[in-house]
Amino acid sequence: MSARDEIMVDPETVDTSFLPLTSPANNRISTTMPDHLERPGLAASLAAATQFLTLIPAGDGHDRPLAGSVVMFPVVGAAIGLVGALFYAAAAWLGLGPVLAAIVCVVAMLVFTRCLHEDGLADLADGLGAHTDREGRLAIMRDSRIGAFGAMALIIVIGARVAAVADLQHAMDVLAALVVAAALSRAFMAVAMRTMPDAREDGMAAAAGEPAFDQVLIALIVGAVLALVLLFPWAWIAALACGGIAACIVGWLAMTVLGGKTGDVLGAIQQVSEIGVLAGVVAVT
Repeated sequence: MSARDEIMVDPETVDTSFLPLTSPANNRISTTMPDHLERPGLAASLAAATQFLTLIPAGDGHDRPLAGSVVMFPVVGAAIGLVGALFYAAAAWLGLGPVLAAIVCVVAMLVFTRCLHEDGLADLADGLGAHTDREGRLAIMRDSRIGAFGAMALIIVIGARVAAVADLQHAMDVLAALVVAAALSRAFMAVAMRTMPDAREDGMAAAAGEPAFDQVLIALIVGAVLALVLLFPWAWIAALACGGIAACIVGWLAMTVLGGKTGDVLGAIQQVSEIGVLAGVVAVT
């Protein structure tokens, strides 16, 4: 692969001190959560999800396993979408046109989330684009630098998000679409954490563990209810369908090529499904 310039934060190398605890016996991260950590309270779940998905340092997070916090993924996602909508409204109030306001909105969301998911998408694109075997692809995805495929993937997804937001134009439509897209896409991440096997024994996805079925179901219900309320009467159906199909396509590619999920795969699922939701809303609005 060609030389790659280092950018962004690699989900495979982020601080995992707030994920499942390390086993002193073998100094490896255990994906089996202790009984007293399996069901953290809502406040603890919100703190862990906020700390992982945004730049907000919500407490120390050392005893908050990520798998036990997926119920709050769509809640934090909705907040991320709200941040983007507020910046869009502020830019429009200042007299910027739809395209420039959409750029301001997307940049605000990128900063608020530390480009975590975008970096995962870029790493996955570099891995899938490489002419090598499974282990070689996984090794490329660990590299914190970006290659041609990753750069192209970033250009496409960021451009698609800007185009979708600009096409909506009205501030209330932007608010509804961004909140639903950010919430649903992170609920789809929770589904992938539950249903897909790990592609390797270490890394963020393996350290996060497997969330409980009912917590994943609640996360999906929260995302679906937000879609129904904010996109009634018809757009919510397109949002769910397009977002779900997009998430499934990324998951299928990861299973076919890598044999499972990594943190990069989860980030790519979030990114592509978010664009799917936005595209579905734009198509029927």
